[in-house]
Amino acid sequence: MPKQKENGAQSVEGSKTRESSRFFFLVIVFMFWFSSYIYVPVLSPYVEHLGASYVMVGSVLGIYGLMQILFRLPIGIGSDYLNRRRPFIYLGLIASGASCLLFMAGAHPGWALAARAVSGIAASAWVVYSVIFAGYFPKEEAGKAMGMLQFTTVIAQLMSMMISGYMVEHWGWNAPFVIGGLVAIAALALALRLPEQQQEKRENAIQLKDLAAVIKEPLLVKVSLLSVLAHCVLFITMFGYTPNQALDIGASKESLGWLTLAFMLPHAVATLYGSRLFGRLLGDRGTLLLGFAGSALFTLLIPSMPTLAALCATQIGNGFMQGLIFPLLLGKSVSGVAPFKRATAMGFYQAVYAIGMSGGPFVAGWMSSAYGLSGGFWLGGIAAALAAVLSWVWITDAGGSRERTGKQGRIHGR
Repeated sequence: MPKQKENGAQSVEGSKTRESSRFFFLVIVFMFWFSSYIYVPVLSPYVEHLGASYVMVGSVLGIYGLMQILFRLPIGIGSDYLNRRRPFIYLGLIASGASCLLFMAGAHPGWALAARAVSGIAASAWVVYSVIFAGYFPKEEAGKAMGMLQFTTVIAQLMSMMISGYMVEHWGWNAPFVIGGLVAIAALALALRLPEQQQEKRENAIQLKDLAAVIKEPLLVKVSLLSVLAHCVLFITMFGYTPNQALDIGASKESLGWLTLAFMLPHAVATLYGSRLFGRLLGDRGTLLLGFAGSALFTLLIPSMPTLAALCATQIGNGFMQGLIFPLLLGKSVSGVAPFKRATAMGFYQAVYAIGMSGGPFVAGWMSSAYGLSGGFWLGGIAAALAAVLSWVWITDAGGSRERTGKQGRIHGR
């Protein structure tokens, strides 16, 4: 009996330790995204304020994703190969702080381009953040872990973006960059206390060819391509040109906070609860179809909204619909992948969807130059509609007969 009590006490203590580790890590995650997104609502108006054309604005927005295309997969492979996570956490925080400093280095749009490139390197480290947090949970709770991580990300983005316009209105364009840099430094100080998370040693050293085989997983490829289109829409709309649309119809920079709230609050709710609720009702395929089709509709409505209130209404719908999509795709990206290969799988997934983060706003910049801002929003609507069709064709829910379930398990890596 005493031994059973001792084992029970150790189990409770271990559970408390895991919960404490999760909370500590989520604090760092919150600060990481706070520093990275505090200037996002005013970024495209700021670059335009520097005298840049829509094409240059699109380049500044797009280079963020381009850097992630280049760096995310190498970071994932490097982390798995070295069996180290913590150095890449440091890299992300240092780059996030450095990008804020570069924004303040000069008034030429070229400085903004360089700063946004460095912030893309910072975001590339998210590969390792995702893997570390998944490691705090049993494999069967990967969906729960990704939901908590995504929720923390969204709340950090919401809180930082809500105050961005207010700071610019009252303290000038550089205020968000100053606060972002200070938060990144504070997060780095906390991260120095973060314990290293290593996988159990294998009998044979991991080979690069083993990691390369991960990217051939069919489900990983499909959800990565769907995520390209999802991020294309997100970085054309809320993280791209929607603030410009608001200013064009007479909104003040301070009121951009309401636009951010209208998008991010339902986005956070859908991220934490919506995908699981709708997943039970509609299945994965139905949920993705609803999310992408709804996002297409609300994106196409943006240029026709005459007032800020009407524009906020489209953001409420778009925020919720996109919130259904991202946790679902994120969870599927690592399903069936061995723990020692997860950073590689996540690196591939995030590097591929960064194509949408880069290409979407860049092409939208060209279309906006030619057809006005409405041209970019039409591009986003078409991308979301295409993703809805592909979701219906590619994603098959588990269920039915045992034979069918087994077949789907092989297809989806479950």
